[in-house]
Amino acid sequence: MMAMQYSFTLPADYDMEIIDRRIRDKGPAMDGFPHLGFKAFLSVRRGEFGSRENLYSPFYLWDQPEGASNFICGPGFAALTDAFGRPLIRHWIVWHTHVSPDPANARFAYSEHLPIEPHVSLPNLQQQEVDLAKQEASGRHLLARITAFDPHDWTMVRFGLCAEAPPASGTNQIYRVGHLSRG
Repeated sequence: MMAMQYSFTLPADYDMEIIDRRIRDKGPAMDGFPHLGFKAFLSVRRGEFGSRENLYSPFYLWDQPEGASNFICGPGFAALTDAFGRPLIRHWIVWHTHVSPDPANARFAYSEHLPIEPHVSLPNLQQQEVDLAKQEASGRHLLARITAFDPHDWTMVRFGLCAEAPPASGTNQIYRVGHLSRG
């Protein structure tokens, strides 16, 4: 499995209704996309949930890397880059994933990006993160919880889908879910 996310920072005075319409109009085109676990169409307005920026930041969970490749090389992504430019795409190797039977009830999401300290025991860190993810998934009524890492820059991501807005922690970014596509 593979997770990926890109983000577009939009001007402070940008009409975010344009993003909302784009998600409504184009989101369903990803429903049933091959090798897609899910795509969460995420946005947040400046000042909302403590965000300092207007963001459009979709998050993907792929069952196979071929799905990501086919999407990035396809017409939908070409249309996105024509409209907003080519984004830097973060991608991670998944350590743990929990997706409830019906994640479509997600209205909010969060992501937390953390550095992996030098010389840390990766098997121990992985187990700690899996244990934390299982604990959070059972205690916070999360609809999805992903933990993944990037060995290129030694970072990890914790990502969750929620029916209710999660608390801001100062280290996480909270988003609204405009649409959730499943493969």
